[in-house]
Amino acid sequence: MIIIRLIGESFRFAADALRQNKLRTMLSLLGITIGIFAIIFVFSAADTFRAKLQASIDKLGSKTIFIQKWPWGGFGDYPWWKYVNRPEPSLRDYEALKERMEHAVGVSYEVSASGRTVKYRSNSVEGAELRAASHDFNKTWTVDFQEGRYFTENESKSGSPVVILGAEIADGLFNGEPAIGKRIVVMGRKLTVVGVFKKEGEDMLGMSQDKNMLITLNFAKGLFDVENGRYGPTITVRGMEHIALEEIESEIRGAMRAIHKIKPGSEDDFALNKSTIASDQLDKMFTVVNIAGWVIGGFSILVGGFGIANIMFVSVKERTNIIGIQKSLGAKNYFILLQFLFEAVALCLLGGLLGLLLVYIGTLILGAVGFDMVLYMSNIMLGIGVSFLIGTISGFWPAYSASRLDPVEAIRS
Repeated sequence: MIIIRLIGESFRFAADALRQNKLRTMLSLLGITIGIFAIIFVFSAADTFRAKLQASIDKLGSKTIFIQKWPWGGFGDYPWWKYVNRPEPSLRDYEALKERMEHAVGVSYEVSASGRTVKYRSNSVEGAELRAASHDFNKTWTVDFQEGRYFTENESKSGSPVVILGAEIADGLFNGEPAIGKRIVVMGRKLTVVGVFKKEGEDMLGMSQDKNMLITLNFAKGLFDVENGRYGPTITVRGMEHIALEEIESEIRGAMRAIHKIKPGSEDDFALNKSTIASDQLDKMFTVVNIAGWVIGGFSILVGGFGIANIMFVSVKERTNIIGIQKSLGAKNYFILLQFLFEAVALCLLGGLLGLLLVYIGTLILGAVGFDMVLYMSNIMLGIGVSFLIGTISGFWPAYSASRLDPVEAIRS
């Protein structure tokens, strides 16, 4: 109880000192406010951006592996010359892999042709992406429908002229009317709509189904060369949930090397891409962003910390006489130390809270113009923690010097 009472008295002394010097208090905490605002604003923007990117990456699935010609990456020293002569994944690879895989939920062959125009009577939608896939597409990707259904096995095998539309395309063509059963024109061919994907909204990596069309692979063979590299042929494998991703990857690598007759010791002529590769790239990119945030705000906080220390030394000088009286009346050294230390911490916390308030106002302004930024609780706690730490460091030496004053000499000052 004595300790609590002493802490309470120290806080009251600190609060009185801050109230009596309002202008000096505001100027002192300005550096801390700007520093905390800079750091937390950068971190909040980066975290929001990262969360959106990660949500896009998560759509790939944690147990999904993509067999492609090019490995994901493309940053830094990307040895593209090693991959340019690799073969594209072929239908033969797909058929052979499908027979060999034991730990796969589904294996699909996919191609896409971008920038297509879709027509229905007098309505048209431009810039749509036409995707074609084998029947297991609904097993390798998570697909939800707001209307209709997926292809039947017979439709996939026979290459029926059926199509599943993205929500945006359906809205643009049919103006809210039911889409099922209607016939649209794509690349000069008529297709019957059997389903509409559930609306997903904007996607940072462009993987939303909203502006995609999906047709059967066998029907696509009559429209274009599905093994041509310009259409990005990909074999997608989704492994069983209870099997480790490394085991699934190892099985695919062994099967593909056998299919391509690659000799032991020779390099793969295919890439196995997975969501963890993209996540690792995100980690590297946002590590740099976070460092930049610390550098941007760090200088301001450093200047603010020196400002707080300077003001605290001035405050000790002004109140030397009072300190002498307090010590002559029995105040202990730690009471004097806590009194000034709490004052410094209170200054920094106040500056930090103002900085966080500015960040919150910034998120509201950005939200009003269409960019949703989130001020996460972790960033709020970080801002408060940094403020507390700077206050403790900046205030300790002035507080310590005040606590060591001789009461007689202090009163005489």
